[in-house]
Amino acid sequence: MPQLRLALNQIDSTVGDLAGNAETIVHWTRHAAEQGAHLVVFPEMALTGYPVEDLALRSSFVEASRAGLRALAARLAAEGFGDLPVVVGYLDRSERARPKYGQPAGAPQNAAAVLHGGGVALTFAKHHLPNYGVFDEFRYFVPGDTLPVVRVRGVDVALAICEDLWQDGGRVPAARSAGAGLLVSINASPYERNKDDTRLELVRKRAQEAGCTTAYLAMIGGQDELVFDGDSIVVDAHGEVVARAPQFAEGSVVLDLDLPAAAGEPAAHGQRVDDGLRVERVVLSEEPLPAYEPELTGGYADRLDDDEEVYTALVVGLRAYAAKNGFRSALIGLSGGVDSALVAAIACDALGARNVYGVSMPSKYSSEHSRSDAAELARRTGLNFRTVPIEPMFDAYMGSLGLTGLAEENLQSRLRGTLLMALSNQEGHIVLAPGNKSELAVGYSTLYGDSVGAYGPIKDVYKTTVFRLARWRNRAAEERGQTPPIPEGTLSKPPSAELRPGQVDTDSLPDYDVLDRILELYVDRDRGKDAIVAAGFDEELVARTLRMVDAAEYKRRQYPPGTKISAKGFGKDRRLPITNRWRESTASSRG
Repeated sequence: MPQLRLALNQIDSTVGDLAGNAETIVHWTRHAAEQGAHLVVFPEMALTGYPVEDLALRSSFVEASRAGLRALAARLAAEGFGDLPVVVGYLDRSERARPKYGQPAGAPQNAAAVLHGGGVALTFAKHHLPNYGVFDEFRYFVPGDTLPVVRVRGVDVALAICEDLWQDGGRVPAARSAGAGLLVSINASPYERNKDDTRLELVRKRAQEAGCTTAYLAMIGGQDELVFDGDSIVVDAHGEVVARAPQFAEGSVVLDLDLPAAAGEPAAHGQRVDDGLRVERVVLSEEPLPAYEPELTGGYADRLDDDEEVYTALVVGLRAYAAKNGFRSALIGLSGGVDSALVAAIACDALGARNVYGVSMPSKYSSEHSRSDAAELARRTGLNFRTVPIEPMFDAYMGSLGLTGLAEENLQSRLRGTLLMALSNQEGHIVLAPGNKSELAVGYSTLYGDSVGAYGPIKDVYKTTVFRLARWRNRAAEERGQTPPIPEGTLSKPPSAELRPGQVDTDSLPDYDVLDRILELYVDRDRGKDAIVAAGFDEELVARTLRMVDAAEYKRRQYPPGTKISAKGFGKDRRLPITNRWRESTASSRG
């Protein structure tokens, strides 16, 4: 049985950085060659970064991607890797008109290429295009209609891109029809909670459908609000796991595989197979390798537990956003509450405590324990800390305006927001907004106040999960013999905005445990009022909560981007009109 040493490279690409991404590809190809790899693979759109969004509509960017691919092939050969096949994702365009999709020749394609011998040996485009959640690929791309099969060392390797595995049909059954010995899928599949379990079962199922060993390679890192967690997987034809890569870690999985020899051509070049795909075969090396003793047999990286996984995603998301947008330091308003405390801990882990700046901005309503908790957090983490009271500014405004009630409360928040942005301008830090998903859902935030900032690290984290992650981070520190970053007083006191005497969040909101369960049904699962009430919640409370959610869309639209960890984050996942007279809180299907 032929053998093949496969190198799967989990790398982090930056959208638009063609030169930097190419450099990363060369670096990891060199590493794979040093490990004796026979086939080297990189993720979906590794050369351009993913997702490119409307850059796909700029012909200049498409042509730069195509030229960059050719230059990369030449460089790999010049550096001595010309005989090593390298699979790379990039942005291409269709050479012919696609009337079925209403697209002319030149329409963009999410594509990949096999680089070999200093040139491009084979190109193909993603067949199944996702058009849900954060994906808008029908907006940008036309699908590919081939089944690419490349023969490497006597093994037929079928190739696919991401959604080609997630949807039924297409290249997976076509790989079986073509008699492939290995199916390789390159991916830029964003992280979501619990997706690793879904992903594993998907790859096992597809391997059995394809009837061959299947390798699923995923991107790592972050791009805007998306986080990519790696977790590349190789399973055999029976669905048994051969190797599984670490989560959220850049690196290469190199392993030896025993694979069936190419046996004739069950589906010849040019033949149509499943889903109308046309088989496109390229032979790079016909003869199998001389038998050798396998040295790299794969491994199974330890899995992160659920809280550690989410926390790590938040750290990676912030680190990537700051680094890729040129920020080296972060600024946070420290209230002594759990939201800003968790954001500060994430920022310290992402950027280093010396690059995190916290500001306590007490008013006359700020409790002593809130001030002391903020200072204690700074002491525990080692971040830079200062106190700037807002009372003199507040008194000056009140002397001019004479505000009362909610306007007076919100003025305090807006003064803090202005102060943070002024420091950001003066000192060059990125301001982090501390709002959580519960607050954003019901509009419990102040525009241009606590919502100011360039990034919201916990924007997609419900309040109950904020507490859970904060407690997990403290436990993790204790287990490592370190000082827990978040003071116990922050975790034990009732949440409060402290904008009036004795204020607590439950003056305006239901208990977070109840609120978050209602929000999860309404926001994440799109359940209506009747379905939520039927799940056991009080009808009046449900109606009130839904009214708050529906009324706050204009606020959410103005909130900064933040790390997405759920299947239905605010922004690209959940898109509702701001001007909207449909109210779920008053709708009922009951007669």
